Amino acid sequence: MKAIGLLKYLPIENEESLMDIELKKPVPQGKDLLVQINAISINPVDVKVRSPKALTEKEPRMLGWDASGVVVEVGEDCKVFKVGDEVYYAGSITRPGTYSEYHLVDERIVGKKPTALTHAESAALPLTAITAWEAMFERLAIDPTNKEGNQLKKVLIIGGAGGVGSIAIQLAKWAGLHVIATASREETISWVRNLGADDVINHHGSLKEQLAQIHIEQVDYILCFNNMDHHWKGMGEVIRPQGKICSIVENKEPIDLNVLKSKSATFVWEFMFTRSMYQTEDMINQHLLLNEISKLIDAGELKTTMNKKLSPINAATIRKAHALVETGNTIGKIVIENF
Repeated sequence: MKAIGLLKYLPIENEESLMDIELKKPVPQGKDLLVQINAISINPVDVKVRSPKALTEKEPRMLGWDASGVVVEVGEDCKVFKVGDEVYYAGSITRPGTYSEYHLVDERIVGKKPTALTHAESAALPLTAITAWEAMFERLAIDPTNKEGNQLKKVLIIGGAGGVGSIAIQLAKWAGLHVIATASREETISWVRNLGADDVINHHGSLKEQLAQIHIEQVDYILCFNNMDHHWKGMGEVIRPQGKICSIVENKEPIDLNVLKSKSATFVWEFMFTRSMYQTEDMINQHLLLNEISKLIDAGELKTTMNKKLSPINAATIRKAHALVETGNTIGKIVIENF
């Protein structure tokens, strides 16, 4: 089968950073599905894992996590999906990735592809949708069924135009929240407003001062999807007493949790690979939430966050997509379709 792999961790300009290779098609066992991939999308985690480092692989390593495709074989313990089902998923960071023509994935973290979307449009969603859903409805414990009560709540989404921010804005609006998103350029401001943001502020400026300008003193929830070191102090200033902050971005410098002490505020991490990495008892929840996302898409409540589509799926195209993500200026998601 066709695949794209690496042996060395090199700058993306180097043609050996990602290479076209041929591998034997894998065979599913247990709860694994064998999926024929139609489309993939590129996430910051792809770029981060591939970034230059003094490490050499003995066998080619496949990166990539987001995918949409069709089940062609199933393991003996599979109960959720069957051959012919159209699926989408974000895979596991501990297993070979989706830069391959065929891919093995545990069915407990796979969802039914939205019928209203193409494979390319669907591939933009899984990793970011899982992250946003878990961050809001599990880590921050926001009840999406309490829409009337949520209308009194405000959420600040830092990094609103990125992949996770783009779906988080939509989910927050669906849950009834008042959404303040950050964006700094004309095109990103337009993007987040079109997704449903009620207010937009610039993440390069003071969060407190800009919120005050729109007559908002504090927010109930904060979702940090960009540069936690830079925003930590500001988040501490604007979080409401007993409010909650969730970040998906690791800190590079020590952070002072004491800034939250007097407010009895909560800080929590979200890492969407936790369930598959540790084989938690509730792995099936990712299957269930992806199915909920599909239902919301098909009902017209949510839309794809795909903003750029490339083809075909090969090393040259993926290198191009990595280079775009590395700029830090991408809006929504970059998708690549067709081997």
